[in-house]
Amino acid sequence: MVRGPLLLMAGIGLFGLLDANSKMLAGDFPAAQAIFLRHAVLLALLFGLRGAFGWPGEPLATQHRGLHALRAVSMLTAGLTFYVAVRYLTLADAYLIFFTAPFMTLVLAGVFLKERVPRAAWLWSGVGFGGVMIALAPQLGEGGSLLGFACALLGTVAYAVNITINRGLRDEPGIGRLVFYPALFGVLATGPFTFQLWVQPSAVEWAQLLLNGVLAGGATILLALAFRHGTPARLAPFEFIALPLSVTLDLVFFGNRPGIEVLLGGLVVVLACVMSERAVRRRH
Repeated sequence: MVRGPLLLMAGIGLFGLLDANSKMLAGDFPAAQAIFLRHAVLLALLFGLRGAFGWPGEPLATQHRGLHALRAVSMLTAGLTFYVAVRYLTLADAYLIFFTAPFMTLVLAGVFLKERVPRAAWLWSGVGFGGVMIALAPQLGEGGSLLGFACALLGTVAYAVNITINRGLRDEPGIGRLVFYPALFGVLATGPFTFQLWVQPSAVEWAQLLLNGVLAGGATILLALAFRHGTPARLAPFEFIALPLSVTLDLVFFGNRPGIEVLLGGLVVVLACVMSERAVRRRH
């Protein structure tokens, strides 16, 4: 089925726009304020839709409290660390770290979900990781921001955990819970810091901050739905769509042109993406 990959790529696309918008805001607004407003918008949209249209109308109580709690923590960690990362890195550089997520997801799916991953998929994921290193090595050698790279790496680990949990929650009915718990936790966890560090936005900046919530909500729902239609092993390679997306957004919004090492590493990554997906498809 192509539904899973299409949903995943659409979700990655929204996350790319979210990160581009966040990069525009990161120099002026603390991470706590931006993430607080992002999750507050998610809660407002959830209850607004339920009140106006009765959708999503399923009960918010769950029997998977532990998984939802871990998912909420991982999503907040990913949001905060990537917000900081794009303050110091170009989108392309931050996403070079993010491209290790498929490899991490395969490991987590194999260890915790006991999903069988073909040997060829492991091999090609390793090749994809090598492509990331080809693109990243010059950045590290030229003294790029270690804080930015560290935050991007931590955010990628948190993202891979979230993706794995999404698969573990594939039998959870509806999507209301998938939005409610991380949004509620994000508001509660960042609220105290937000009001201490508050920076007053202009009208345009208010719109950008609120847009972050809409983009995050759409991306969260699309990714959760994607992993109801495919395994992490099959879908993980499609996350590499973020490579051309990040390069395009960097060029359009920030005027950053990719170096030859980024393009070369990207070609390796794309090849690994296609071959890994083929290996998983043949297995199933």
